[in-house]
Amino acid sequence: MLSSFLSRCALIPVLYCVLAGGGQTAQARMVARPVSWDFEHTRFDSVLVYDDAVATKRPGLLMVPAWFGVNETAIHKAEQIARQRYVILLTDMYGAGIRPRDTAQARAAVSPLLADRALMRRRVGFALQQFRAQAKTAPLDASRLAAIGFCFGGAAVLDLARSGADIAAAVSFHGNLGTDNPALAKDIHAHVLAMNGADDAATVSDFGPFMQEMRQSPAPWQFLVIGHAVHCFTETEATATTGQCRYDPQAAAQSYALMDQWLVRSFEDIRP
Repeated sequence: MLSSFLSRCALIPVLYCVLAGGGQTAQARMVARPVSWDFEHTRFDSVLVYDDAVATKRPGLLMVPAWFGVNETAIHKAEQIARQRYVILLTDMYGAGIRPRDTAQARAAVSPLLADRALMRRRVGFALQQFRAQAKTAPLDASRLAAIGFCFGGAAVLDLARSGADIAAAVSFHGNLGTDNPALAKDIHAHVLAMNGADDAATVSDFGPFMQEMRQSPAPWQFLVIGHAVHCFTETEATATTGQCRYDPQAAAQSYALMDQWLVRSFEDIRP
């Protein structure tokens, strides 16, 4: 079985192989430690994730998970992305007492933020400040920060970019593309990469408006539509074989590889 797995890994991106192989990495010592803060009368409980097998400073990714928020599945996903390449802050956007267990609870958790985008921008912006402070105790290169988000998290990191945040890049996977204020795009400094499924009924109506919005951005941006993919294409727990929320291993592998390439270029561009 292991030889079969390795033969497949020779043909597809490394990150996908780590995900598909259940996180089999040599001598990895993953840290997942709580990071909490208070903001606007609410406590937020996030998780800092990195491999402490090496002490080398590395870029940081502020990661906003899909609408189920910070849970064991999201922590595992952050670990697979982090490896020895990134320090990740898995970011709580709801508050410490809100941990959705089903779609109804998840919808109730995201609704106030999608209805009040200024609030969402304030929360994710404050999370970025807290992330920078982790450079004192973690192997984080605070001069190389980016943000990545999944589904609802994609909307959050796009709003972080729209706020004019000082980050190198914002990468959205099957994320909500809409905005309350398209004119904010002119304030974007981050290199924006958004990747959505061509058959994603939840977001397809926003494809045109999103591209029109991004044409106002002075920063590099790219919008990739992945053929045959629907919503949730990186979410390994979305195991349904039909429907509008479904894991797609090929789309996941492609999007993770593009993320890594985009981040490398974005971090290079901020070097003096």
